[in-house]
Amino acid sequence: MYTAFASVYDRLMREVDYPAWARYYAQLLGRCGVTRGSVCECACGTGSLTSELQRLGYAMTGVDLSQEMLSVAQQKARERGLTIPFVCQDMCKLTLHKRQHAILCTCDGINYLTTPDRVRRFFRAAHAALRPGGALVFDVSTPYKLEHILGSNTLGSQEEDLPYVWQNAWHPRTHTVEMRLSIFERGQDGRYARLEERQRQRAHSREELTAYLAEAGFAHIRFYGDQTLRAPGSRALRWHVTACKPKE
Repeated sequence: MYTAFASVYDRLMREVDYPAWARYYAQLLGRCGVTRGSVCECACGTGSLTSELQRLGYAMTGVDLSQEMLSVAQQKARERGLTIPFVCQDMCKLTLHKRQHAILCTCDGINYLTTPDRVRRFFRAAHAALRPGGALVFDVSTPYKLEHILGSNTLGSQEEDLPYVWQNAWHPRTHTVEMRLSIFERGQDGRYARLEERQRQRAHSREELTAYLAEAGFAHIRFYGDQTLRAPGSRALRWHVTACKPKE
């Protein structure tokens, strides 16, 4: 995933207010008692949120499965004068040199774990990588969003410099949506190069996530609406979830 168009990912996400998102995650971390210290962001992509959280005072590490995305992240961090280690690693096999105060997984990282076993493995790995009293904080696109907003719909953009077509197919038996993205990057000569990417996400229910977190040893599990500190509504498009590793 995220190989063919790592170079255009940030342009596709240019409307995302990463400083505001970082401040929100800092609020969630604070609610878990983590106001500073070491934080690992899994599925960090091109590191936009990782860099913003480093600027807020956290000692960040970025982990992602795509070396192409991490190469962009490393370059951006250097340009901003930030020293952040970025590690190419499967987050379900998360291995860090020291235990962290918190672990994050943002921007649908959990949705890309398309089987219950993969989610369980990540939660167990995150629990083992945390200090006692540490926190796991993540977000997921909700089942409502994946089934009814993405569903089997075709989305697109006609922006002149980077138009795209996003075709989806919802599979109710597996609770997954298959996404085929065709992106057309305009070159200096005015011609367009076509980039193709196929991805799959799974809709994890609130009950499943709660059970898997508890099974991995987490406590004080909380669900919030999209960038709010309130409980999510029935048609929420995104859940933010916090869970704590008990103190020994």
